[in-house]
Amino acid sequence: MSITTSSYLNLHIQMKFLLQCAASILAILTFFGCSTTSKIATLKPEPSNTNDVVYKNTTSFVNMPMNISLKEIENQLNKSLVDVVYDDNNLEDDKTEMKIWKTAPIKLLEKNGKIQSVLPLKIWAKIKYGTDFMGLNDTREINLNGTITLLSSVKLSNWKLNTVSSIEDFEWSESPSIVVAGKNVPITYIINPTLSIFKSKIAKKIDDAIEKSCDFKPYVLDVLDKLSTPFETSPTYETWFKLMPNEVYVTDALLSKNTISMNLGLKCGMQTMVGNQPKKTFDKNDISFKTVSKMPDKTTASIAAVSSYESASRIITKNFQGKEFASGKRKITVQKVDLWGKDGKIIIALDMVGSINGSIYLSGVPSYNSITKEIYFENMDYVLDTKGVLTRTANWLLQGIILKKIQENCRYSIKENLEEGKKSLAPYLSNYSPMKGVFVNGILNDLDFEKIEITNQAIIAFITANGTMNVTIDGMD
Repeated sequence: MSITTSSYLNLHIQMKFLLQCAASILAILTFFGCSTTSKIATLKPEPSNTNDVVYKNTTSFVNMPMNISLKEIENQLNKSLVDVVYDDNNLEDDKTEMKIWKTAPIKLLEKNGKIQSVLPLKIWAKIKYGTDFMGLNDTREINLNGTITLLSSVKLSNWKLNTVSSIEDFEWSESPSIVVAGKNVPITYIINPTLSIFKSKIAKKIDDAIEKSCDFKPYVLDVLDKLSTPFETSPTYETWFKLMPNEVYVTDALLSKNTISMNLGLKCGMQTMVGNQPKKTFDKNDISFKTVSKMPDKTTASIAAVSSYESASRIITKNFQGKEFASGKRKITVQKVDLWGKDGKIIIALDMVGSINGSIYLSGVPSYNSITKEIYFENMDYVLDTKGVLTRTANWLLQGIILKKIQENCRYSIKENLEEGKKSLAPYLSNYSPMKGVFVNGILNDLDFEKIEITNQAIIAFITANGTMNVTIDGMD
């Protein structure tokens, strides 16, 4: 069967008429749909997919006054001088052999800014007397018990406690004597001058023992090694804190009230991380030790106030409860809010009902209000795909007044997060003992906002905290 030219033209006119009718009907339906209720369908901006991110790497200064009791130095000294204190087995040089033992623990006291050492001793001596003329000489062995008192000035040099000691007094439990030709002859006049010859040797022996037992650098390195181990501050959000020491400073040591005090300063990096536990990177060979005359008396630390997107979404959703956003006869109600991060911004998804049913997506940059302690969003706008859909469906939602009202409700307080962050550091400032005999105490004061970081897991507000801390050494192995 063939189609004539006339029939073809009639068919073409009919098809064109039907298409025009369909277009008109669609336009009418669209018009009424926008004036009543429309279903909006937009493309969801997918979250950024990033790995663990280092959120903080700043240089901080930690002031750590260190206090060491004389009792602690006394304990270390007694561990160093266990038995024999002095041993001289050469009889010919000064006609005296001498061996000295410690008979009881050494006692240390403060005396006018110096260390007074009291040493209970047992002394064995062999004394050669007489002359060498025709062999007229003899030797005698003498056993003595007594106490020697030394006085030592104190100085810290190369992180070692240095003392310069001098013998202040001899005190014998009983007067030394020897039987010669059937007579008791006091020999204190012999012993004391002989001991005087060795005063410097005995004092140096004590000084060497103090220096050996009071080398603080290994203890400081051990403390830094412990403090450099990353610890978890929030298991819920997998937040970790890591300290990276760079330089250690120390001032001169002062002796007062039976305590040796010095100021330690720590220049370090601080990292706050979310995700897997960071690796420990401490290397004692990289630490630089320096001596200074004075240091600041404050400590600065960084606290991460972590807000998961889930918790922030829940809080913001509550802000929208019972509120309508209207333009003329058109109105919407936000039922649910979801937040996530994308390309350095926050995506805010609003599920709504009313004149429009569906979801729209906004983007904004998080900021912080230090007065209300709230996170809010600046430069808020509809994402591009949402804008295109709204242009075709509901231009009235693009009005600035609607966006402004929505923006006013997209905020939440992190006051509780700040307190939680402060509490997370509290255990490390309350008699914290990174190793036996070392105790750290301190106080955190005001919290100052620094910056906000966006991760694929949370919004993190970084807060700088000022405070004080001190280290006490007492009871080390």
